[in-house]
Amino acid sequence: MNHPGQWIEIVLFIIAIFLIWISFTNFGLVKRFLIGRPMRTAELHSQHTKLLWFIALPILAADLYSSVAYGPEAGITELAHLGVTAKWYIIPITISTIVLLAILILSYIMGILAYPSGGGAYAIAKDNFKARWVSLIASSSLLVDYILTVAVSVSAAIEAVSSAYPVVAPYESSLAIACVFLLLVVNLRGVAESAKVFAWPTIFFMVCMLIIIMTGMLDGVRHGFVQQATPPFGTIPKGISTLLVLKAFSSACSALTGIETISNAVPIFREPRQKNAIKTYVALGTITSITLLGFAYLLYVKGISPSPDNTMLSQLSGLYFGHGIMYQIIIWFTFIVLILAANSTFTGFSQLAAIVAADGYLPRVLTNRGDRLGYSNGIISLAACASILILAFHAHTNALIPLYAIGVFLSFTVAQIGLTKRWLRVKGRNWKVKLTINIVGAIITSIVAVIFAVTKFTGGAWIVLVVLPILIILSITIRRHYNFVAQDLHIDLDEVVPEAKEVTTIVLVSGVHRVVNNTLSFAKSLGVNPIAVYVGFDDESIHKMERKWEEWGYPCRLVVLRSKYRSVLEPLSRFINLVEEKRGKEGHIHLVIPQFIPKKGWHLLLHNQTALQLRIWFLRHKDVVITTVPYHLKK
Repeated sequence: MNHPGQWIEIVLFIIAIFLIWISFTNFGLVKRFLIGRPMRTAELHSQHTKLLWFIALPILAADLYSSVAYGPEAGITELAHLGVTAKWYIIPITISTIVLLAILILSYIMGILAYPSGGGAYAIAKDNFKARWVSLIASSSLLVDYILTVAVSVSAAIEAVSSAYPVVAPYESSLAIACVFLLLVVNLRGVAESAKVFAWPTIFFMVCMLIIIMTGMLDGVRHGFVQQATPPFGTIPKGISTLLVLKAFSSACSALTGIETISNAVPIFREPRQKNAIKTYVALGTITSITLLGFAYLLYVKGISPSPDNTMLSQLSGLYFGHGIMYQIIIWFTFIVLILAANSTFTGFSQLAAIVAADGYLPRVLTNRGDRLGYSNGIISLAACASILILAFHAHTNALIPLYAIGVFLSFTVAQIGLTKRWLRVKGRNWKVKLTINIVGAIITSIVAVIFAVTKFTGGAWIVLVVLPILIILSITIRRHYNFVAQDLHIDLDEVVPEAKEVTTIVLVSGVHRVVNNTLSFAKSLGVNPIAVYVGFDDESIHKMERKWEEWGYPCRLVVLRSKYRSVLEPLSRFINLVEEKRGKEGHIHLVIPQFIPKKGWHLLLHNQTALQLRIWFLRHKDVVITTVPYHLKK
């Protein structure tokens, strides 16, 4: 091995090959091992318990609070090329981020008051806008942001580990994909429902961050709050511009994703639900603000610079604690809480996708619950999309940040405008105060969204700005399709009555053997006289088939077709066309196809899948009733 870290990719590759092999031989066994036993639908409502607000706080805080590990760093990274004199900007940028955080929390508290059963941006928009495209802006923005949250959180988690263990740095993408796979399995198993277990890592991470801040303050008391490494404050660096400062601010605002989590989760709180949810918002906002400001201040005092190989949190922890046990604890809890932030997103994405799909704007397969009662198709879709992003951007957080948070601020804006419309329509107690708060929130979030779009456009934001309209158009197209299907399938129960029609049964045969005997036996059991059709590629095979059929005693009429291009489909399709012309639209054509099933799954690779190919083509192109008659091989 040229590098010890190559063992990581080798182990991951071996595990992947092993899982693929087992899946071919016994898919059910692999599924049961990874996902667990199927759960009854009746167990769905027994999983959830109502939570006290201080227990719900760490459970719901992972997404928002974990971003303090990379938010300030993302902001100052934009100014790093200006040199030491630009480092002080991290303080005003962080203060601006905290002010925006306070505005958003206050705005979402208004959302809790308006929608005590939980009202995310999509629900608010759907309730307050007649134009459905407005609610689709909210849903599409959030779905994109959920995907980016997984990609960014997992990438940041891996970068935290590679800062402490540089040996894994070349394999960040592979490790990130492995983490996404583990999150996929965890969520398909439904372990995410055991939310109380996930509260502890978030609590420990909060404690670690507060320990860092307290250690930094004690260090300031001993050595001064302005130290030798502290850059000058207030100096205007050469090359600074308003656009560059706004770009840094927008990157720092990546720390604000996840605010909507509490608003969406109001039903999980104990009564009084609204009051407890508001307490959680206030507590989370307070501790996040203290952490952001304290962390940013210490980064400035120590003059820490962004590094592609070592996160600023790792550098700061190393200065205060060396690389001993405390440093290791901080790094690993940073890793865990960032993974948990990504984990919580799986539930949010799959639930929102299911709600939108139930309204007919996404494929309805997203509403299906899996064996463990989670929306498994949505969970798989999220993992796949996040993995593609991780591979495309090589699991680099700073490369993904330009795409991040545009969607969430668009959804913030839609939600605030929707709440503004609601207060104007419903009014109620203190409605003018609530109206003012949401108007301010709508103005601020729309300005931030514009800042994101302008400052991050060339850095990758254009991708999101292109994807969002495509998703909205796709959603409208899907809804239009479902409407057409409903119209096409509608019948008048007083006028339309099922009628019996004559059926022509065609049995495709490939020779004289047990599979064909089994298929003809089934066809004759239907009470019809079937037509056997054989497609030959040469004179020898045709004569051999006719001779064997005669020896068999002509069990039914045999039609032999010659294929000039070694294709079964073309001559069979021609024959069915002739039958259709002869019968017209008055009867049905029943095509019976034999298929033998190997005992072991991997044996399928050794045989042509002609039956499957024919079935797919005829279902797509012909009004033919198709029956596949299986014959299970013994060995």
